Amino acid sequence: MEWDQELDASGLLCPLPVLKARKRLKAMAPGAVLRLVATDPAAVIDVPHFCAEQGHELLAVEEGAAARVFYLRKGGQSPKPE
Repeated sequence: MEWDQELDASGLLCPLPVLKARKRLKAMAPGAVLRLVATDPAAVIDVPHFCAEQGHELLAVEEGAAARVFYLRKGGQSPKPE
């Protein structure tokens, strides 16, 4: 899957992965995709809840041996095609 920015939150515990994702998404354009890497076991609950509450779309979750990778599409109006 393609993404626009990546945030490595490996080693961070709740609520830091979500707080850092929120900050990064604020700086991104609507419709852009953030790839979030997290090792916190609570991220599997926190990230989908964050997306639902903030209006972002959780596109996919990849399960790895050491980490989970979340793909989040920033909510809001997508840029108009040129």
